[in-house]
Amino acid sequence: MSKKDLDQTEVTAENSESENETKEQTTEANKQEKTPEQKLQEELTKAQADSKDFEDKYLRSQAEMQNMQGRYNKERAQLIKYESQSLAKDVLPAMDNLERALATEVDDEASKQLKKGVQMTLDSLVKAMKDHGISEIEAEGVKFDPTLHQAVQTVAASSDDQKDHVVQVLQKGYQYKDRTLRPAMVVVAQ
Repeated sequence: MSKKDLDQTEVTAENSESENETKEQTTEANKQEKTPEQKLQEELTKAQADSKDFEDKYLRSQAEMQNMQGRYNKERAQLIKYESQSLAKDVLPAMDNLERALATEVDDEASKQLKKGVQMTLDSLVKAMKDHGISEIEAEGVKFDPTLHQAVQTVAASSDDQKDHVVQVLQKGYQYKDRTLRPAMVVVAQ
């Protein structure tokens, strides 16, 4: 580079610096030139925007709280509606055992009295279950329903009317309100 080129570069750099200083002075002058009314207007505009933002956040949080309350109430209602379900499932094997005990043949008077006591116990258990919304699933002779019955075996149907119907119940099934506690184990005609 020649001396002339260097001098021009220095002049250009000095001109750029002076232009930047002039722009800064102009920006500061513009800031100083704002009237108090303009400043107030800017502050008001900013405050209104902040207010809208806070209102939006408030409304969203209110809606979220209402949704949470609704979900909580639904879950609570479900828990209350089906509160006895686990107890009923635990009692079903005892009922099955009592029914098996009643299925045995007895000859002497003492055994008949014992069987009568078992029958009375089973009857009171069945009544308590019904009082709490637990009912036996109807199975014998009805059309097979996979939501209520569990097919463990199939046999040939003796007639067309018997097809897809339950011909034998191996274990009783039970429902609690609208839920199946235990499906009935059945033999189905095909």
